[in-house]
Formats: sequence, C-alpha cells, structure tokens
Amino acid sequence: QVQLVESGGGLVQPGGSLRLSCAASGSIFSINTMGWYRQTPGKQRELVATITKGGSTNYVDSVKGRFTISRDNAKNTVYLQMSSLKPEDTAVYYCHLWLQKSPIVPVYDLWGQGTQVTVSS
Repeated sequence: QVQLVESGGGLVQPGGSLRLSCAASGSIFSINTMGWYRQTPGKQRELVATITKGGSTNYVDSVKGRFTISRDNAKNTVYLQMSSLKPEDTAVYYCHLWLQKSPIVPVYDLWGQGTQVTVSS
C-alpha cells in the first residue's frame, strides 16, 4: 500500500521560512502531477502549487514569488519551500499525488495526512 508522510510544519513568525516535504513509499510505477493544498477550519481547500512530472509548475497568485514547489523523483518526494510567510498563510497543508502502481492500471490519487503551518507573532 502506498502511503504519504508529510513533515516540516510548525510555528513561525511573519517573514520567516519553512520547508514542507512529502515522501511517498511503497510499490510505485510512476508519480505524475504532485501538488500542495491548504485548508483552514470552515473554509474550502485551496490549491497552492502543482508540479508536473516534467517539472512545470503552477501557483496560486497569493504565493507567487514567495513559495517554490519542487520534486525529487528518485526519492518520490515533493517539497514546498515557503518564504516571507504571512499570517494569511496559516493553514493545514496537504500534499496530493497522482500515481500508478503499474502501467496496466489507471492512475489514482493520494492525500497526505496534513501538516500544520502557523504564522503568528
């Protein structure tokens, strides 16, 4: 069974930085698009950033220039480097992957367990 383990969240002051990581383990044939989402209580989950297998990235406007998504295919890991953090960035951050266990079966998606990011002075 493929599982995702997230890490890197925590409490940071405005203007600070954090790096989130999400590592997939298990039998994996291919990981396609990876992404990061965030959610606060009572609000809709928001897509923050995505990265394709070929390395193309996309960001929500509010984080452009501050966040960087990257991936290490050899480690089946996706990262989110967050800089110049603002209180509005406070949320639970979830990684999301589209993957295949074999070339025969269709792709399916997996969610990480979430990691809390709190930006406060």
